[in-house]
Amino acid sequence: MEQIRAFIAIELPEEIKSALGQLQAELKKTSPPPVKWVDPEAIHLTLKFLGNIATEKVDKITKVIEEAAEGISPFHLEVKGLGTFPNLRKVRVIWVGVEGELAPLSQLQRRIESKLAPLGFAPEGRPFTPHLTLGRVREQASSAEQQRLGQLIASTRFEGNHRFEVSWVSLMRSQLTREGAIYHRLSAIRLK
Repeated sequence: MEQIRAFIAIELPEEIKSALGQLQAELKKTSPPPVKWVDPEAIHLTLKFLGNIATEKVDKITKVIEEAAEGISPFHLEVKGLGTFPNLRKVRVIWVGVEGELAPLSQLQRRIESKLAPLGFAPEGRPFTPHLTLGRVREQASSAEQQRLGQLIASTRFEGNHRFEVSWVSLMRSQLTREGAIYHRLSAIRLK
């Protein structure tokens, strides 16, 4: 039985990816500690990470996404604000926030979670915090380097109107390579 690594996500329009790439370039200029930057073309809004799944489950998962999306109309999100997990003193993940019509986004994410449970996918233990990952700090970064990066993040502004319509939800395949993950869309469900 073939296994693939998969997740459910909202893909971003090219203009948003381009703006995020420019933001990354600005952050890189100040020579932050060792950060593994996400390729701007690969940045997406994850709704549910599935891990390794049997290829035979792709159709069932697609059906679950269709059921979860029923009655949810297209909605607008805005990419805004820069932050870190877990905090600015101990930076592990650099992210950009997501604002806008969060009620339909949260409803969609909750429905996906609950409808996937019968297929054996455990619900996420943490609350859903919509964000776009720009980069991950590498293990070898010192505490001082992480704090310096936190100061850089706190002083960097991500301005402009970065609003987009969400009208599709995608089931994605993630192939890990030395250069980073490569994503392929397995299916896409339209919000009506």
